[in-house]
Amino acid sequence: MAFQFQKIRSKEVLWILVFYMGFAFLYHITLKINAYGWDVPIFEQILSPARFWRTSGRHYLIFFLASIPIWYLVFVRLKHWSLLKRIGIHLIALPIFVIGTQQFYYWMGDLTGYGYLQGQAQVWDLYIPALFYLIQFGIFHAYEHYRENQRKLIVEGELRQAALKSELAAIKAQLNPHFLYNVFNTINASVPAENEQTRQMIAQLSDLFRYQLRASQQDLVPLQDELEFVSKYLDLEKARFGDRLEIEIEVPDELLEEKIPPMLLQPLVENSIKHGLASLIDGGKIGIRIWKAEDKLRFEISDTGVGLKDKEAAFSQGIGLKNTAARLAKRYQTAIELLDNEPQGLTIRFAL
Repeated sequence: MAFQFQKIRSKEVLWILVFYMGFAFLYHITLKINAYGWDVPIFEQILSPARFWRTSGRHYLIFFLASIPIWYLVFVRLKHWSLLKRIGIHLIALPIFVIGTQQFYYWMGDLTGYGYLQGQAQVWDLYIPALFYLIQFGIFHAYEHYRENQRKLIVEGELRQAALKSELAAIKAQLNPHFLYNVFNTINASVPAENEQTRQMIAQLSDLFRYQLRASQQDLVPLQDELEFVSKYLDLEKARFGDRLEIEIEVPDELLEEKIPPMLLQPLVENSIKHGLASLIDGGKIGIRIWKAEDKLRFEISDTGVGLKDKEAAFSQGIGLKNTAARLAKRYQTAIELLDNEPQGLTIRFAL
């Protein structure tokens, strides 16, 4: 038998059988203490399988067997019914269960010669089955509710994860054309220069394309790969800016194998160049610093550009900063900080 409240599980049947036999043994002990007092012979009366079977074992086994068809009807066949309707089924099944188990138990006693309660004491053979029916099916309904709630939590978690992945994929997809547009502008600006330089830039662009393809297929990449990608991007920008662009990258070697989301740094570096340095005649400096502190990987991208007065508004303008902030918030529940750089410019900080 395999029940799962869609189909009954055998291990659940076993647990209910243990439940019944456990209470049967307690009832057996109670009867013996009632008959012999506290000096009841333990091995002769209490631990005797034959006496256990005659006093309570067979009675509680009947309860167990009689509960299975009701269990199957209420929790399998009529599972789609509302709880109120299934409680109505219990109101019909309860007297049938109680009277049926009592009469069958008495019939077995007459057939085998085993004794059972007589006279007014027979009321216990109505009260106890009714009590066990209510306890048992109360537990079943509570367990069903627990399993259904657990299933919903799992489904909701999977849906949230799927929605998050879909949203992150959409954000990355939005970043790609924006990035390519700016790179092609860089190449166009360099066409009048020597052809060798243009060929090198195209080769670098090819490497960037390759990394972007990888980024669309992986959730995490080594920090070293991300830095190589950013360095090639900066090489392309330096071809446009020449000596007007100074680059400084500080990253300890022991952090190069740390895993981070791909395409995380480039939009921020691009933002610093485009909005911070591009309008300056003398250009400026881009700095990337990464370190580890308090079990967090910390990032800082700084520029010596024009700076930013309205830092809150920056997150609602431009694709790079806005989408990177969204990625960090959704995946790591962390925020980007925008700070004034000294003596001028902007510093972007965040931690994973």
